[in-house]
Amino acid sequence: MNTTAAPAVVLDGVSKRFASRGGKPVDAVADATFTLRRGEIAALLGPNGAGKTTTLDILLGQYAPTSGTAELFGEAPGRSVKAGRVAALLQTGGLLPDYTVRETVSLISSLYPSTIGVDDAMERAGIAEIAGRRIGKCSGGQQQRVKFALALLPDPDLIVLDEPTTGMDVSARREFWTAMHEQASHGTTVLFATHYLDEAESFAERVILMSRGRVVADGATHELRERVGGRRVSFVWDPADGDVRALPGVTDVQETGSRLSVRTEDSDGLARHLLTRTRAHDLEVRSTSLEDAFFQLTGDSLTSESEAI
Repeated sequence: MNTTAAPAVVLDGVSKRFASRGGKPVDAVADATFTLRRGEIAALLGPNGAGKTTTLDILLGQYAPTSGTAELFGEAPGRSVKAGRVAALLQTGGLLPDYTVRETVSLISSLYPSTIGVDDAMERAGIAEIAGRRIGKCSGGQQQRVKFALALLPDPDLIVLDEPTTGMDVSARREFWTAMHEQASHGTTVLFATHYLDEAESFAERVILMSRGRVVADGATHELRERVGGRRVSFVWDPADGDVRALPGVTDVQETGSRLSVRTEDSDGLARHLLTRTRAHDLEVRSTSLEDAFFQLTGDSLTSESEAI
């Protein structure tokens, strides 16, 4: 792999505006700025429509920014892609259903001047056992892993993943990330867009939060949690005890049936109050989650929709 000093990814004030049928343009990405070091693993986290996919498309040279600058390894994204230094696993793009898994990987392998080899790529992606199966007979998760094998072929310096585990069950997702951990251990930079919190928390060293096309926070998971502060206390609440929002130190309340989850800066004090002065029971105390941080920093739900792409 190339070891020059340029960062793996640089976005500097990048915006992308699309025309719309209604005449009002859509700002899919707005003044996005971040830099990824070589060998870094980062998650681009946000709800559907936050601008994650458009950001990745700009990095892959699929779109030119309306304004700002995008670079991979110190050069225009298209040049790094053509040189085989970048590989991607995207939501869009299909596979030929009548080809076998091996035929598919072999075909794409023939397009590169050099690769890690068909067998090695299939082994790393966890599809060696289905090499003779036709693509049309593969499940959605298996097809995603075939795409992963294709991304591994050129032994890239950067892998870009857009919702990579869509269509996978829990077991397949676990196997996928095990394979990706192995790839990252070789020094590959990994940038993946996801709305699965567990993937961002367990795999990424760093999380970049996007909302409505903008980067609203960027840092290690624990740093983002610290920016929000507090803990969550959940418990079964008896309405006869009054309005839970009036309890000391409560700053946010979420309700699921009779069970409430509240955020507080003094979880110990609130727990003592609940246990000694109310009929609340089945208490649980936990640290602020990444989802809490996301909501507090953006005001968005991770499943919300917006006009961004």
